[in-house]
Formats: sequence, structure tokens, C-alpha cells
Amino acid sequence: MMKIIIGMLIGGAIGFAIGYFGKCASGACPLTSNPVTSTIIFALIGGLIGAMK
Repeated sequence: MMKIIIGMLIGGAIGFAIGYFGKCASGACPLTSNPVTSTIIFALIGGLIGAMK
């Protein structure tokens, strides 16, 4: 359970950084157009990766 939480925290931090610093001007990139969206998506991906190990 702890690996899932750590994976979600790390994934969320990476997603927030990508969404905040890598903003897409046109809004056509769904992963980087909004920091909140990218944080949620990358936290879910991090949780899935943490659950696999």
C-alpha cells in the first residue's frame, strides 16, 4: 500500500511540474495544458506503477 502512495506522490509531483512549466499555448496537448489535469493523470499512472512492483 505504501508503494502505491509513494508512486502517486511522485507521479503527481512530476505531472504538476510538467503541467506548470510545459504549458501548451494552444491547449491542444491534454497532458500539459492544465497543471491540475496533468497532476491527476500522472498521479494515477504513478499509482499503477507502484502497484505493479
